[in-house]
Amino acid sequence: MIKVLLVDDQALVRMGFTMMLNSQPDLTVVGEAGEGEQAVRLCHELRPDVVLMDLHMPGLDGVAATRRITAELPGMRVLALSTFDLDEYVVAALRAGAAGFLPKDISPEELVEGVRVVHRGESAVAPRLLTRLIGTFVRASRSPAMGVPPGLAGLTDREREVLVLIARGRSNGEIAQELGVSPSTVKNHVTSLFGKIEVRDRAQAVIVAYEAGLVSAGA
Repeated sequence: MIKVLLVDDQALVRMGFTMMLNSQPDLTVVGEAGEGEQAVRLCHELRPDVVLMDLHMPGLDGVAATRRITAELPGMRVLALSTFDLDEYVVAALRAGAAGFLPKDISPEELVEGVRVVHRGESAVAPRLLTRLIGTFVRASRSPAMGVPPGLAGLTDREREVLVLIARGRSNGEIAQELGVSPSTVKNHVTSLFGKIEVRDRAQAVIVAYEAGLVSAGA
């Protein structure tokens, strides 16, 4: 059973999400929070597997709450929710440790699958939507003082190639086909490069690739 904590300042939104999630045999809503501070506290008390986090809230917003939760409870997965597809808060949440994000107007099926995906340790962001977001906000905000991300110099040529393809929105299967290798080989490369550049998932890996200048918007 996947335990979910809902965080949203609108009670009606929480009610709707609760109905969607509790209708599934493998999901259960263990608690609700109306603001960020309460969310952090309930994460410590209830230890949910996945936190559905609204990004736009008064007080401690979703980005700050995500940063605290992922720092204080590293095994906990946060799935950010935003009203807007292109929103600087989304990239900030990914930087803060969110495992992905979904727009609030998604279908019940997409919400349920998103929770399952992040619980499996994957990123619940459509690859091409992710690259559009990163290309819009990360590259625009990058300054030369940021330098090269740690660990990037230690990547092998093949790992760097895989990172570029991830940043261009390719799935592991697509990368395997493009490079002429097996999916398991690609998975091994992904695991290795994630460790070297110190990221937890594909979302953060894409940010590193853009910030390092390995890819650019539209490339």
